Formats: sequence, C-alpha cells, structure tokens
Amino acid sequence: MSGVIVTDPPKAEAKDVEALAGYGVATVSEAMGRTGLLGPEIRPVQQGVRVAGTAVTVLSWPGDNLMIHAAVEQCGEGDILVVTTTSPCTDGLFGELFATALKQRGVRGVVLNTGIRDTQELRDMGFAAWSRAVSAQGTVKATGGSVNVPIAIDGQVIRPGDVILADDDGVVVVPRERAREAAERSEAREAKEAATRTAFLDGQLGLDRYGLRDSLKRLGVEYRTHEEYAGDGS
Repeated sequence: MSGVIVTDPPKAEAKDVEALAGYGVATVSEAMGRTGLLGPEIRPVQQGVRVAGTAVTVLSWPGDNLMIHAAVEQCGEGDILVVTTTSPCTDGLFGELFATALKQRGVRGVVLNTGIRDTQELRDMGFAAWSRAVSAQGTVKATGGSVNVPIAIDGQVIRPGDVILADDDGVVVVPRERAREAAERSEAREAKEAATRTAFLDGQLGLDRYGLRDSLKRLGVEYRTHEEYAGDGS
C-alpha cells in the first residue's frame, strides 16, 4: 500500500471552530439537519469532556500505526487527529506515548475508528480520546498509508481541516466550508431550546407546545379511562 502525506491542507477558521466548541454534538448535528454523526460505536474513554478542532486525517493499514507516527509531524495547535484503517481493525493503534507527543504540539484529542489502549493514562494526563474499541493488542510499523487525505468513518466523509466536535454523546464532523453556518444554526437552536426549557419549567407540556395532540388524533391514538380500558378486555 503506497500513500501520500499532504502537508498544507486548508482548514476551517479558528474563530468558527471556537464558536462550535460552545455547543454539544447533538445540538450541532440537529442544527445541520441531522447530518455528520459518526456511529454510536465511537465512544469516549473519559466523561464530561467536550473538544472541537480541525481534523488531521490518517489512513492506515490494519494493525499498523506507522502513519500515526507520520501524522504527528503534521499536527499542530487546535487539531484533532482522526484515524481509520483500510479494513476493520480493533487493535490498540494509539496509546499514552502518542498522546504525550500530540499534547506537546497542542492537539486537542483523537478520534479512532480502531482500538485504543492506555486509557487510564490518557484520562490521568487529560488527553481526550474517542475510539471504536479498547484493546491492549499491539501493532507493527511496516506498511505505508496516507495523512491528510479524505477518509470515511461510518459513512461520513472527513477531510483534513474539517471541524471535529466530540463529547459524551459521540462525534460529529462539520465540513470546513459550513463551520460558520453550523455555528449560527446551533446558536439559533440553543435559543429555541432555552425558550422551550422555560416553558416546561412553567408547566407547559410538550404535547401542547409542539402541537402533538392533533398528531395523536390523526394516528388513531385514543384516551380512555381505566374503566373503559378494562371493560373492553384490552
């Protein structure tokens, strides 16, 4: 497997990345029309952490982390490393030593479509990570691959420089050209949800706020007393 290392990909504007960092993964995905979510198998190794950054992408051979070593050189302040392999792999491609090198370069976290190890050490050092599996299985450094090329995880295309947002709910990718739009839509959605939260605190029901009583009626859902329900043998 030959490959390429792209050294200067375009990136989303830092101010737009920081704006998106203020919103949760669910909010951003909903604001973008329920798009961009990686699958639910990509889970955090820590809790209570949210990061946003620009993607540095890696395409590796299964069981081989050579290209992660190559990618470290391409990483800088505000980046998030995103790794996948040419076929399914749950080996522990990434651990504490990689995290040490990346943290020194200002990298905010890692997203792996593979396995990860040294999870306690990662939590102790405060390096955020999301992965498909946790595995102590080691790897080799023997096969070429690519850095900063488009990759796909769970049907989502991730290009170098796209925005990666990750929290306890998962990971979402925002195309770099849509970062500003996504931040503005997320702001509007949060304002709408704040109004709804206030209404719920005041006692309003979702059935009424969202006009769902008509939906129940249209779907044939009936209200019955217990006596009526018990009397028809249901």
